[in-house]
This record gives sequence, structure tokens and C-alpha cells, in this order.
Amino acid sequence: MNNIFHTFTTTDDGNLAFHVPDTKENVEKNRKSLALKHDFDLENLVYMNQVHGNNVVVVTKDSPRLIDNCDGIITNDKNLTLMVMVADCIPILYMDKKKGVIAAVHAGRNSTFQRIAEITVKKMVKEFNCVPHDIEVILGPSIQKCCYEVNLELANIVKESFGKEFVDGRLIDLQGINKMLLKSQGILNISIYNTCTKCSNESYFSFRKDKNCGRFVGLISIT
Repeated sequence: MNNIFHTFTTTDDGNLAFHVPDTKENVEKNRKSLALKHDFDLENLVYMNQVHGNNVVVVTKDSPRLIDNCDGIITNDKNLTLMVMVADCIPILYMDKKKGVIAAVHAGRNSTFQRIAEITVKKMVKEFNCVPHDIEVILGPSIQKCCYEVNLELANIVKESFGKEFVDGRLIDLQGINKMLLKSQGILNISIYNTCTKCSNESYFSFRKDKNCGRFVGLISIT
């Protein structure tokens, strides 16, 4: 059985993304501190240029450290720490301790609508022969149904595509949709943080609260 480390950072760890209003030096300092805090090699941190799509990429120690044009990364390489950056979108971490396979996924509204949670499972099965009921999945802190209001057109898309149980007026339940997509692929072990990044007043960045905010991250690695 493989040991797998995973965590979600908070605002106490600072902004960890280069693509938001912040200095390069500050992000590098925060990433360095994070690596020291959790004892991983910063040189082996793999992250994404997240584009709100459903492209999921298998990475190895020979891959670039910044993976362009994707919202999910998978590896079975013990040398790598995978990172997903969020501020309201759902950071989803996958782990198969038997096979030694992990994934980090960015599931915002568009990626959820494009079924990235399901695509990731299928890729883990296809590329690494993972068995769905051996895969554990964690949906990290994110905006919850209480605060995720969209226009009526989008609310109707959710009703038609996924079911009326995921809509309450103009509020939509991204966690519920992703859980349903995962269960449809045979995933049984699903944990969901019920912390709303927008209204909980806990230490997470929220784009809906502040459009100039930083990003917190989900990290996962095989140790």
C-alpha cells in the first residue's frame, strides 16, 4: 500500500498563483515556504495553466513543471507533487493507494459541466488499470450551493444536463454534480469539505468576494 500525502492550503500560506495580481517574488517565496512546511522538493512541483476545460494529462518526472492548457494532472511517479490552484472552484484530489496513482483536478463550473471528474477516473482506469472502488476522492473547500448563484440560463442547463436536484432557484450545487459524476464511474469513497469559501469566513481565498484575490491550493504526492 502506497503512502499518499495531501493537503489544502489556507490564506495563511499566502497566494500561490502567478496569474493573479501579485509579484513573482512573493509567489516564489510562498511556494518555497510551502515546500519547507510540507517537506517536498519545489523542483518537483507540477502545476497547471488552468483553462476551465476538461483536458486531463498524465505527467512524469520528465514532464514540464508547468502543464499548459489543462485542468487535471495524473501521475504514478513518487518524485512529483501535484498542485491545483483555486479560489471558489473545487480542488479535487484522487488517490489509489493500491496502485500508487494520484490526480489533482480543477473543477470550476465549466470543467464540471464538461465532466472532468468523470474523465479523470476513466483516464486513471485506462492508463494505470486503477479499479474505481479503490480510488478515494476528496473535494476540497470551495463555493457551496448556499452562495453559488448563476443566471437562469445556466441554472436551466444544470437542470437539463444533470437534474433538478442540483438547482434551487438560481443557486447550483457543483459539489453534488461532481459527486454524482464520480459515483457514476463506480467511486464509492468520496469526501466533501462543506466549507463555503465565500460565506464561511474561514481562511480561503474567494473570487466572488474579491476579484483580485490570490489562490489557495490542493497538493498531493506519493511519499
